[in-house]
Amino acid sequence: MTPAKSAGRVTRHGTVPDTTYDVTVIGAGVVGAAIARELARRPGLDVALVDASNDVGEGTSKGNTAILHTGFDAVPGSLESRLVREGQRLLTAYATESGIPVEPVGALLVAWDEEQLAALPGLLDKADRNGYDQARIIGPEEVRAREPHLGPGARGALDVPGESIICPWTTTLAYATQAVRAGVDLYLNCRVSQAGRRGGRHELTTSRGTLRTRYLVNAAGLHADTVDRLLGHDDFTVTPRRGQLIVFDKFARGLLTHILLPVPTALGKGVLVAPTVYGNVLLGPTAEDLDDKTATGTSAEGIAALREKGRRVLPELLDEEVTAVYAGLRAATEHDDYRISAHKEQRYVTVGGIRSTGLTASLAIAAHVTELLATTGLDLAEPGDLAPVRMPNLGEAFPRPYQRADLIAADPAYGTVVCHCERVTHGEIRDALASTVPPASPDGLRRRTRARGGRCQGFYCGDAVRQLFERGGNFERGGGSVSG
Repeated sequence: MTPAKSAGRVTRHGTVPDTTYDVTVIGAGVVGAAIARELARRPGLDVALVDASNDVGEGTSKGNTAILHTGFDAVPGSLESRLVREGQRLLTAYATESGIPVEPVGALLVAWDEEQLAALPGLLDKADRNGYDQARIIGPEEVRAREPHLGPGARGALDVPGESIICPWTTTLAYATQAVRAGVDLYLNCRVSQAGRRGGRHELTTSRGTLRTRYLVNAAGLHADTVDRLLGHDDFTVTPRRGQLIVFDKFARGLLTHILLPVPTALGKGVLVAPTVYGNVLLGPTAEDLDDKTATGTSAEGIAALREKGRRVLPELLDEEVTAVYAGLRAATEHDDYRISAHKEQRYVTVGGIRSTGLTASLAIAAHVTELLATTGLDLAEPGDLAPVRMPNLGEAFPRPYQRADLIAADPAYGTVVCHCERVTHGEIRDALASTVPPASPDGLRRRTRARGGRCQGFYCGDAVRQLFERGGNFERGGGSVSG
């Protein structure tokens, strides 16, 4: 196990310290947090993780389709294909260790016409070339038997049993929590606006002062191209690809068993229907290339288009209540692969173009980036094991605190339900507010507990949740200082 080190700082305000870090990672999404965690496994490194937002996972990482991919349909031979394949194995094991809910529900890639049916053998061959040998083509009778609520006309499907659903919020938070506990300093509300070099160090001008570092990793997601240009490179352009999604009520969950995928197009995997680990059903996403990297609003046209496509796949779904709609932005580029590269003379690694598979590949990307840092001159000790983390369970397939008599007997706060739609207890909210990386807003609290995330969207519990959040604002936790 990596030698014990005092916990890192988690701050959202104030000037960054006048020190020089060994490595700084820009971007505290799922990939940046995974990289910081991987670096924390190497003894002797002082590491900083910075993000312009007020919380971890505030960008693409919070607005995805929450699927743990096999990589069966990646471009064979690509870096993405390799890292998704490795990442799926690593994250599956990590989720079990850390309490991140994962359900291996499998996927059916459904063909609705002869052209799509004719494309299935090519997709099966692609899966084989990607090292995934469990896929098979099934006929319409088996498709109907396995998904009886499908719309009429399914001609067949590619069965991909290894696809799973996962909690993306808990994944990012687990990485960041483990990194901070191992000594990584996390600076939020810390936007990087300029980058220069002096005396062999990077000097980053941020909204919280000058941050100095010997080595630099750019995992800035939608803004990775902007940061890359600050370092003098022009290798790719991020075009935000908006994905609008509809979340249906838990009563819809009985309508399907698998992730239902369309035959993919050049723009992506298309509109899917999938269960979530929270017990809902997800319909989406759209694929709209935009210019605005902040355009996370939904549109009437986008939602109408999703409903029309959903009606073809699962007609009864449209009779169910909608719990929420949201949109996420994917970091699409003009290239078909991840844009991960090392610049030895600058002691700098770019991690760009990480699209919807970034969640799955995150741990493998982190290991790859660490290896690239070594090629730029960073001295790395042998990796050690970090103290494990155990995250609060947000998944419906596993016991929640309100269902556990042992927890309630030891602490009645776990039997006091605050959010009745999602069965979130006072104890869970209290724990989230006192955690290593506490929320900065009620929305951040929702991603840590599901409070206000149910069918009433906080109409009944919103005031109580906000009062608990405001009372839990400022405190010190363990070895790391926290300022809200």
